[in-house]
Amino acid sequence: MSHYFIEDNTLPNKPKYVSYHFGGVDFVFETDSGLFSKDHIDPASDILIRALPTLSGSLLDLGCGYGCIGIVLAKVYSLWLTQADINEAAVRLTRKNCMAMGVESVVVKSDCFENIPGSFDTITINPPIHAGKAVVYRMFEESAEHLHHGGKLYVVTLKKHGALSTRKKLAEIFGNCAVVYKKKGYFVFCCTRETPAAPPR
Repeated sequence: MSHYFIEDNTLPNKPKYVSYHFGGVDFVFETDSGLFSKDHIDPASDILIRALPTLSGSLLDLGCGYGCIGIVLAKVYSLWLTQADINEAAVRLTRKNCMAMGVESVVVKSDCFENIPGSFDTITINPPIHAGKAVVYRMFEESAEHLHHGGKLYVVTLKKHGALSTRKKLAEIFGNCAVVYKKKGYFVFCCTRETPAAPPR
């Protein structure tokens, strides 16, 4: 069985277009076979976008899929955007959707932070739950190392997908984990990097 975080070049191309509205802007995203939530904007992604405060500075959308979260936030808040996904088809469509929406972004194919340099003011993650806890927790742990001092990680998840264990893990990594949204089984967590980066040697 194919999953959106696994390369599968045998899938036929079946482009679709999904619409979204936020911040007074109408968005259209191209999607395709083998990508997460290819028929509509994932409800968790929508909740994450709407739960966030006004953002500034740099944003990394990790596990970006076809680019919805990052493109919407960068367009509305004028952010320096980086997007990353392990799936080549997702990376290709993210670049295409950025161009269509007039959003500048550094889009990279990366296994977690393998090909992502630098640090960010904000990181957003809608975790690939079916990839397993080891993958998801690695995303959280490496995010803590790629935030500026005072930078924030936002994670959306569901109670049925282990929201309570997710909160416990995030608090263990960051030393803090605030609930910024909780409704109908959905949670949005915010973690702040409170320790400054280690000085250069």
